[in-house]
Amino acid sequence: MGRLFSFGAYLPARVVTNSVMACQLGCTAEWIREMSGIEERRFADEDESVVDMGLAAANDCLQRAGILAEHLGMLIVASGSGDRRFPGPACTIAARLGLKQTPALDVPMASAGSLVGMSLASRLTSAYGHVLVIGTEKMSTLAIREPLDKNVAILFGDGAGACLISPDGGRLKIVDSVLHTDGSYAEDLRLGHNGPFEMNGRSVITQAWRKIPAAISEVLERNQKAACDVEIFLMHQANQNLIDRVARSLHVPSKKFFSNIARYGNTSSASMLIAASEWFSQREPVLGEAICFAAFGAGFNWGALLAVAG
Repeated sequence: MGRLFSFGAYLPARVVTNSVMACQLGCTAEWIREMSGIEERRFADEDESVVDMGLAAANDCLQRAGILAEHLGMLIVASGSGDRRFPGPACTIAARLGLKQTPALDVPMASAGSLVGMSLASRLTSAYGHVLVIGTEKMSTLAIREPLDKNVAILFGDGAGACLISPDGGRLKIVDSVLHTDGSYAEDLRLGHNGPFEMNGRSVITQAWRKIPAAISEVLERNQKAACDVEIFLMHQANQNLIDRVARSLHVPSKKFFSNIARYGNTSSASMLIAASEWFSQREPVLGEAICFAAFGAGFNWGALLAVAG
């Protein structure tokens, strides 16, 4: 399987605090924080697209890796908030990177898309070489839409993350991943072509706190590791209360789950890669350390990925 070579991220400049959201939604800033753990989020400018943000994250990732875009063998872009039905953002990002024939695949999957992209890339590097995975989302225009649902509107922000997965080199070896889907819950988290963002919050939270720990345990047990053996969990930043609940389910302290949701909110399929980019910019993994990625999203789709330094 492939190796994690580098990460990158992009966050829009505009910061939107809970106080601003509270005025718009008729609630308090403290209520937003208590419900989600979010204190502020980033909103893209009106003319800033998922392509623009994805391209910025891609360039950041490639610069950190010291690899030119022309050396990419494949591009995978996860986004549930693309600007149009088709084509998706992957082909446009590829073109703006100067790629003329490199395959560029879209994973139109909210929240879990970047994990799915990483899992696919880890299996494709032997055939395609360097695979760049991007998660890019402009959720603000989708979540803040009439009829306004404050339980949805408080959660989301915009941004992009990227990860370069290569057949060799890199600090971390991907050793295994698990992916699952249960379409019987498809109506509980959905966005139609013209309608509002619809979420059955109780169903989403209940299923997420059950399924994420189960997927993490599955990938760890297959590789003879316990949750306490993991150095850091890099999880989709959906809700701080959910992250804490997953930690309790696995009987590990919450500090083992990296969290930046207070600053960025839920950036859907971009969030896990943004979190990874921040964590890896703070420290180098030590030989033998285990890193576990996990995500849950619309569909429902969910899974976990295990990587080990060395």
